[in-house]
Amino acid sequence: MPSKSSSRLAALTVAAVCTAAPLVLPTPAHADSVRIHDLQGDTRISPYAGQQVTDVTGIVTGIRTYGSSRGFWIQDPNPDADPATSEGVFVFTGSTPKGVAVGDAVTVAGTVTEYVPGGTSSGNQSLTEITRPTFTVTSSGNPLPAPTRIDARSVPSAYTPTPNGSINNLTLEPSTYALDHYESLEGMNVQVSDARVVGATDPYTELWVTVKPWENRNRRGGTVYGSYDSQNTGRLQIQSLGRAADFPDANVGDTLTGTTTGPLDFNQYGGYTLVATELGTHESRDLQRETTRQQTSRELAVATYNVENLDPSDDTFAAHAAAIVNNLQSPDIVSLEEIQDNNGATDDGTVAADQTLTKLIDAIEAAGGPRYDWRAIDPADKSDGGEPGGNIRQAFLFNPDRVSFVDRPGGDATTPVDVTKSHGKAALTLSPGRIDPASEAFANSRKPLAGEFTFRGRTVILIANHFASKGGDQSLTSHNQPPSRTSETQRHLQAKAVHDFTAKILKTQKNADVVVLGDINDFEFSETTEILEGKGTLWSAVKSLPRSERYSYVYQGNSQVLDQILISPSIRRFSYDSVHINAEFHDQISDHDPQILRFHP
Repeated sequence: MPSKSSSRLAALTVAAVCTAAPLVLPTPAHADSVRIHDLQGDTRISPYAGQQVTDVTGIVTGIRTYGSSRGFWIQDPNPDADPATSEGVFVFTGSTPKGVAVGDAVTVAGTVTEYVPGGTSSGNQSLTEITRPTFTVTSSGNPLPAPTRIDARSVPSAYTPTPNGSINNLTLEPSTYALDHYESLEGMNVQVSDARVVGATDPYTELWVTVKPWENRNRRGGTVYGSYDSQNTGRLQIQSLGRAADFPDANVGDTLTGTTTGPLDFNQYGGYTLVATELGTHESRDLQRETTRQQTSRELAVATYNVENLDPSDDTFAAHAAAIVNNLQSPDIVSLEEIQDNNGATDDGTVAADQTLTKLIDAIEAAGGPRYDWRAIDPADKSDGGEPGGNIRQAFLFNPDRVSFVDRPGGDATTPVDVTKSHGKAALTLSPGRIDPASEAFANSRKPLAGEFTFRGRTVILIANHFASKGGDQSLTSHNQPPSRTSETQRHLQAKAVHDFTAKILKTQKNADVVVLGDINDFEFSETTEILEGKGTLWSAVKSLPRSERYSYVYQGNSQVLDQILISPSIRRFSYDSVHINAEFHDQISDHDPQILRFHP
């Protein structure tokens, strides 16, 4: 998932047409003059792909003058009667188009190309374009074709055919499937009205709206992703052809009132995207960050929080500290993910993170919180993935006035922790210790960190996790349906390793209190979670919340679970809270919302 170490660069707010390989198709070399709807055809692949075309006429509806995807859109003002054939197309010029303006009538010649944003290996759908163009302006100041409204009535509830393969050559059924509906409008001037924001403005000046106001809506205005069969068909990405400075800083639940109008594009990082020539007016809903309740004296409060590549050079320590003290109410134990080493992304062999952790602890104390202590294990250099040179790892913060850490020496980057019995109870051989660090399951990924704590005389074993990311998975808008989720393979192995270790603890002591928590990088309904849970070994406590409240992350307008806290059967009296302080906000200090569990050991 995206983070500050993501490979997404600012230039990738648009499809990088000149950098990724086009989809090569065997076709004749030349075609006579054609209309845009003939060029687009009634499938995702143009029947003229690879051919030279001439005398393609249309009205210029938008011009893109920035990034690597420069060119202009044209639309035929005289559509055919087939709803499956788009009347718009992008003309890729490569450099800033000259001698053309919105409202010009043009005649274009060039090569029809099926460009795949991100390259063919990405699985993304292709975008029909005219490349290497020549064009002539025949008149200026023409009215633009009336935009096609995209709304709850027009977008079908069914997402796409599921042929277990490519949908590229299937005839579009825009009144039946949402993806077909969007594809049938590719390159056309479209419009949404009074659209609610479901994905906050990000650093790349884009946001997500929904055209279906009641589709899996939650009380904070988001759209909840609750199963693989509920993709939320009303979601649409919004970018702008205007200045980045004019793009609104919007949070989830806000609205773009009035109309937002522009050509419908397809890009690598968002699929179908309305590239606005006219943006609706931003209306804030004044969404507030949540604050959880304080634990009672008899409750142990345990939280998990991904602090997004935190290193000493960052300026977010005070904000993270305020979140932990005020919004999380100073939990007794905080499992942190993405703690970087002492010089962050500098790749010089440094692996220690004591300065990072001490700086955070100091900031928490300055914010009025307790003086936390910490435990962690430094990884071997460049062995745990994440931002190159950053050496991210999990770490435990704990309040020594409330809990004690049971130290058992010997834990290091490569020595595996095991389970033994001590005085009739399960105990860790190393505390802190890493679970199966040499296993292929954790190759180039974070190793689970186990630690033993005592609270009011009761032993509690915590296992902090940061599973392999979803990077490399195909998007929901992939031409392969259902999309491939190759990253799951490693997470399934990781889930089994953690489950088996937990099962070993419970075999040693049936009523042991075990908490498995962290950035699982997978949904509460996923097979990863099913493997972790096993048959009664663990249970994901986020499922104690109403379905509309189950989310810790917002990706492409879908509010979804990635961060989880799982509990052993002995933990019966508990409360759970997903504390929404980041994922829904444009000014987030992390892309994850922390989770907190309070229970009576």
